[in-house]
Amino acid sequence: MAGRCPRAGRLRGERHRGLRPHRASLGGPRLRPAHSGSPESWAWQRRRKLFFEEMATSTGNEKSVNPVLRISQLDALELNKALEQLVWSQFTSCFHGFKPGVLAHFEPEVKAFLCLILWKFTIYSKNATVGQTILNIQYKNNLSKTEKYQPLSKHQKLWYLIFTVGGRWLEERCYDLFSNRQQQSFCKIKNCISFGSGLLKLCGLINFLIFLRKGTFATLTERILGIRSVFCKPQSVRQVGFEYMNRELLWHGFAEFLIYLLPLINVQKLKLKISSWCLPITGLSNSENTLAAHCRECSLCGEWPTMPHTIGCPHVFCYYCIKSNFLFDMYFTCPKCGSEVHDLQPLKYKIEMTELRV
Repeated sequence: MAGRCPRAGRLRGERHRGLRPHRASLGGPRLRPAHSGSPESWAWQRRRKLFFEEMATSTGNEKSVNPVLRISQLDALELNKALEQLVWSQFTSCFHGFKPGVLAHFEPEVKAFLCLILWKFTIYSKNATVGQTILNIQYKNNLSKTEKYQPLSKHQKLWYLIFTVGGRWLEERCYDLFSNRQQQSFCKIKNCISFGSGLLKLCGLINFLIFLRKGTFATLTERILGIRSVFCKPQSVRQVGFEYMNRELLWHGFAEFLIYLLPLINVQKLKLKISSWCLPITGLSNSENTLAAHCRECSLCGEWPTMPHTIGCPHVFCYYCIKSNFLFDMYFTCPKCGSEVHDLQPLKYKIEMTELRV
């Protein structure tokens, strides 16, 4: 106890009582009370807050605070596959004018060459695929001892090329390479390759289950090479908005309502009713209000009646018009007078030359 410094004990006691030592107090006994409402205490608290914010920012830059979501990693893989299919379709469209089957013999090699070009301008140069670049993701060397971001090494990039492009090419060319070989050694090699392919698929399935559990290393290649997906920039707090979802639910409900409602509406009858309002036959005199006067036009289509028929009223219809409407609606009525269909009979009449001239 005798070895303690009395000056240090005095300073601790003053801090406990709410006194803050001035910088000059280190050389002397001068002290200044730290009142919570004084401007100096406000400035000190502000500097302290800024200091902790800077420390948190530096820590966030060194470590991956926001892990990459599983759905983002899977979306990046799907975007990569869509890009490869798009490039292949655009490349094959250049050979549509050539003889069919020109690229059939060299299809695996051409695909490998196109994937090599994509690898050169994505993984090798930017440490990220096209899908990852769209989603603000990049690869990180997870084998490095430091917590700071470390890009992929050249060996990791080359092995990534061998595992992805080379493995795919070998899988497509394996059957062609050993199909014409009858020697026993080649058959053993072919069986070994087939067994290895099945084993890799099983390992890929196990890796995918682990990925769903932990959220890291979406593919088996990433786990073997020790590369992990991280965000390029710190992500802000995710804010979920339900406006779009509510609008979609509203429109889907309205569409389902129309699907159930429209079959209950007799559209053909409604159409005929509207046409009868638009093309009424009125203003006929007593001499013209005869069957011959109505024979000049169909009461449904308004044209010269083809194979004219009657339904028991003074109006005439084309056979196709009246038959189709009657088959569609058994309660069909004449749009002019409202008479029901009693009997569909062909009309026999004689047209004079004077009527044709009119």
